[in-house]
Amino acid sequence: MRLDDYVTLGRSGLRVSPLCLGTMTFGEDWGWGSTVEDTKRILDAYIDAGGNFIDTANIYTKGHSEKIIGDHVCADPRKRERAVIATKFFGGMRTGDPNCGGAGRKAMMNACEHSLRRLRTDYIDLYWMHCWDPHTPIDETMRALDDLVRAGKVRHIGFSDVPAWKAVQAQYEAIFRAWTPSVALQIEYSLLERTVEGDLTPMAREMGMGVTPWSPLRGGVLSGKYDRKSAAADAKRGEWVAKNFNEKTFDLVDLLKGIAAGKRIDGQSATAAHVALAWLRQKPGVTSIIIGATSLGQLSANIGSLALELTAEEMKRLDEATAPALPFPHEFVKRAMQNQQAGTSVNGQRFEPWGLAPKEGEGY
Repeated sequence: MRLDDYVTLGRSGLRVSPLCLGTMTFGEDWGWGSTVEDTKRILDAYIDAGGNFIDTANIYTKGHSEKIIGDHVCADPRKRERAVIATKFFGGMRTGDPNCGGAGRKAMMNACEHSLRRLRTDYIDLYWMHCWDPHTPIDETMRALDDLVRAGKVRHIGFSDVPAWKAVQAQYEAIFRAWTPSVALQIEYSLLERTVEGDLTPMAREMGMGVTPWSPLRGGVLSGKYDRKSAAADAKRGEWVAKNFNEKTFDLVDLLKGIAAGKRIDGQSATAAHVALAWLRQKPGVTSIIIGATSLGQLSANIGSLALELTAEEMKRLDEATAPALPFPHEFVKRAMQNQQAGTSVNGQRFEPWGLAPKEGEGY
C-alpha cells in the first residue's frame, strides 16, 4: 500500500490517505513540539508523498497548529483544494468563560469561526467533536453541526473520544431527523489499547464510521526505542514510564522486533514500529491511522509501514499476546454462543462446548 492509495472514510465519498498526519506537535507554544520551519518541511514531505489527510484541533499549541496549516497549506488554493483538513471543537481557549468550550451551540459556532480564520479557509472538510460533553444534549450538538454543514462551513462530521452508546444515540438522532450523520470515529487504538474492540470499533462498523486511531505507537512505547535498561534509567519521565512499561510490554516489544527481523522495507530492516502500525492497519474497521512526526525521519519511517503486510499467523500471534479483558457481557456472549452452537460452524467459526452448559431440562 502507498500513501496515495486513498480509501473512503466511513459511509462517505470522502477519499483520504491510509495514514493521516497528526499535527498536535506543530508549534512550540506548549513548551515542546516542532518549530514552524520544521513543520513546513513535514507538511511538504507528507503532501509530496501523496498524503492528503491532515488532522488538527482548535486547542493544539494554543491555536498555532491551525495557523501553521492555514499559512502553509490553505493559503495556496491548489494545496487547499487537494487537502482534507480535519479540525476539532470542544476545547476551551479562554479561562473563566463557561461557554468557550464544550459541545453546545454557542461554543461550537464560535470555535468554528475562529478555526476557519486561523486555517485561512472557507470550509472544514471534517469537523470532529473532540470529546463527549455530558452537559449538552446530543440533539443540540447534532443540530448545530448540521447547520454548519448546510451553511457550507463544514463538509463532514466525526466523533472523537465518545462512548459507544452516546455515538449511537447521536447517529440515530441524525438519521431520524434527516441531519448530517457522523462518518468517522477517532479513538485511541493500539496493541496496548485494545479495549475499544469491545464496543467502539464494532459500533463504528455498524454505524458507518471509519475508525481513525490516535496514538498507534502509545507515545513511542511500541517504537522499539525503549528497552528494560533505558526505561528504568529514564527518571525524568518516571510516572509515564511506570504507567506504560512492565514485563508484558517489553515481551510485546520483543515479539514486534522478532517479527520485524524477518522483513525488509525498501532494502532496510523493518522495525517494531512498522509491525505495530501494520497490525493496526489490518484490523477491521480501521480506515486511516493518525501518525505524529516531529522530524522528517519519523515521518518517513511511519510512511514506510504501508509497505508491510503481516501474515495471518503473525496477526494471530500479536492478537493473542495482547488480548484485552472486555467488560460484561462480552465473555458471557462468547461462551453462550459456544454452548448454543456446540459442534457446528457458523460463518466460518467453529463452536466447541465450553464445559459449563446446563444439563438437558435444567434451563439456562
